[in-house]
Amino acid sequence: MDHLPECPTLTTKDAAKLGGADYRTIKLGIENGTIPTVQLGPRRMIPRVPLLRAFGIDA
Repeated sequence: MDHLPECPTLTTKDAAKLGGADYRTIKLGIENGTIPTVQLGPRRMIPRVPLLRAFGIDA
């Protein structure tokens, strides 16, 4: 996953890998508003910096 550090948005699966969580945990965070998302065309993506902040990691 070499592209993760510089990528500004992530898929649910990539976000789970980066945060060390199950993808279902990421989906729950999206559903309850803990993890913000942006709509890019037909895909819902997760901004990297807010995701890291949600996990308590300084970006």
